[in-house]
Amino acid sequence: MRGVYTVFWCGLILNLVGCDYWPPALQAQIEQMRSETQTLTMEKAQLQSQVSDLSKAKQEAQSQMDELSRMNREKTAMIMSLQKQLDVVRAKALKSMSSKAAKRKASAKSKAHPAPKVPSGKKPASKGVGVR
Repeated sequence: MRGVYTVFWCGLILNLVGCDYWPPALQAQIEQMRSETQTLTMEKAQLQSQVSDLSKAKQEAQSQMDELSRMNREKTAMIMSLQKQLDVVRAKALKSMSSKAAKRKASAKSKAHPAPKVPSGKKPASKGVGVR
């Protein structure tokens, strides 16, 4: 039993101490993995910088879109205001034109239909419908 414990402890000590021998194939694999890791790290940094640039561009585009939306709302409000003003001016113009037309008709009727003066001894000319 004592021999089993001795072998066990020796094996445990050898495992903890480790081995300094690295086979050349293993060393080549380790170097290849290190170079791949460095390459991937550089690619990751490049991709992160591209993501950062795209995020900035997205934020700028979003701020431009917000600005254009605000300007669109302002212009729409301005157009609506101008449309209302135009409607008011048109209504005033129509009222003005209709009141002037009514005054003209009234004055034209009063001037156009005075009592006809008939010279003595002559009959007034009858109004007939003529064909052209």
